[in-house]
Amino acid sequence: MNRKTLVLPAVIGLLAPVLAACGGSDGGSGGGDAIVVGTTDAVTASKDAPAPLDPAYAYDAGIWNILRQTVQTLMIQPRGEGEPVPEAAESCGFTDTGNERYACKLREGLKFANGDAVTAKDVKYSIDRARDINAEGGPVGLLSTIDTVETKGDREVIFHLKTADATFPYKLSTPVAGIVSPDDYEPKKLRDGFDLDGSGPYTMSAEVKNDELVSAVFTKNPNYKGTLKVNNDKVELRTYADADAMGTALEDGDIDVMGRTMSPEQIEKLSASSDSDVDLVEMPGLEIRYLAFNTDAATVKTKAVRQAMAQIVNRSELVAKVYGSEAEPLFSLVPASIVGHSNSFFNKYGDPSKTKAAALLTKANITTPVKLTLHYTTDHYGSATKLEFEQLQKQLNASGLFDVSIKGEAWKTFRPAEQKGAYDVYGMGWFPDFPDADNYLAPFLDKGNFLGSPYANSEIRNTLIPESRRQADRLSASTSLTDIQDIVADDVPVLPLWQGKQYVAARDDITGTAYALNSSSTLQLWELGRGVSG
Repeated sequence: MNRKTLVLPAVIGLLAPVLAACGGSDGGSGGGDAIVVGTTDAVTASKDAPAPLDPAYAYDAGIWNILRQTVQTLMIQPRGEGEPVPEAAESCGFTDTGNERYACKLREGLKFANGDAVTAKDVKYSIDRARDINAEGGPVGLLSTIDTVETKGDREVIFHLKTADATFPYKLSTPVAGIVSPDDYEPKKLRDGFDLDGSGPYTMSAEVKNDELVSAVFTKNPNYKGTLKVNNDKVELRTYADADAMGTALEDGDIDVMGRTMSPEQIEKLSASSDSDVDLVEMPGLEIRYLAFNTDAATVKTKAVRQAMAQIVNRSELVAKVYGSEAEPLFSLVPASIVGHSNSFFNKYGDPSKTKAAALLTKANITTPVKLTLHYTTDHYGSATKLEFEQLQKQLNASGLFDVSIKGEAWKTFRPAEQKGAYDVYGMGWFPDFPDADNYLAPFLDKGNFLGSPYANSEIRNTLIPESRRQADRLSASTSLTDIQDIVADDVPVLPLWQGKQYVAARDDITGTAYALNSSSTLQLWELGRGVSG
């Protein structure tokens, strides 16, 4: 019998710390075949990206969901959300009043999956390696506030920060801070291919065809020590070309769980069904979608062009026609459920207005219609992306102020081209590294941002971001965070569109699905188990 389960969100950012499930690798369900989870997240090696699974390079939600199963971090987001708790560490905390010195003590007897001891020197090596490699468009910006890393003995690591950073514990819970062995990862060179080693809850073996990951099999790591209770012995993450193929595999019994990314049609069908042996679980999500601009490109270099687009786009219509109840209009880079959110774009532009948009362009002496191409990826954010861009094209062209065409590319082509500045306007999605407003602002606006955007606002970079990071109480950071969002609404280096919910569909005998994804879209395979069919 189909049961649509709603996992109710807590108030993100206001949660008290929640105790993570205690234990280690014991307690798996044991026996039986692997639990098979379907995904449409492609992991591909190419000339431009030969090392997709290296923690120093990977900066994609789908790939991070592979790393999190295998590469352990000092901290981790707890099962019930809230502030991060120690994972590879026994304890961590700021040791000064200015949030500039952060010390961690490793768990005693911590080992890599091969049995080698994990020491403080390995932690320092891993962090320094990511910073030294400094992969373009990679996650190293999350470590930008680190000045030096110090070790004391085999178990103590001390991070000396350049400036106060109250979000630093969250950053130590992300895969860029994952602990790797110098025996497996060279100091200043990325590890090409699909090999992956660490001290996390699983080991991983990969099946690869034509430089693309077809299947990743995760086997419980007997040497794992941490906060996680691993509820199974083996999980296979199997990649499908699209949502339809993944859905067929679930119907045929080839997979047990269907994850990212289901189509709106699949979600609607599963939600309405009453006689299926598949459960649909709805969870709070913090995914956002937005348009990004190459602000150096001639077509959109003038701010008025970007402002006019912000004035025309009808988010409510876009969401209603493409995503229905699975998404909500978004008027800032920061989602509505995150502390520090401000509806800055609505406050500035109000309801969509062709008249106001025309006035902006006329004042700037812009000849209309403005000819633009909107670029999107065909295979990374789900099948509805094309429909979304068709709606954006229709809205902009209907104003008579724009002459818009759209063009889709596969992610393996799209992402390198975007990083090189090949697109004037392009669509992207963002799954947060951690649930804090800083992570919706700094990655887009700070120096070395992951988009490679030429947009640089000195007040944001030099004053407002550092001010916000000095506040351990995130409510106290709201003034600085709101100022950043207001500047973004005025300059429009990015144009937020919507924030989405997230879903998992699973067969009745699979347990733990309510915790299979956290609010940051982290896939928590260790939560899954087999139980009695309902």
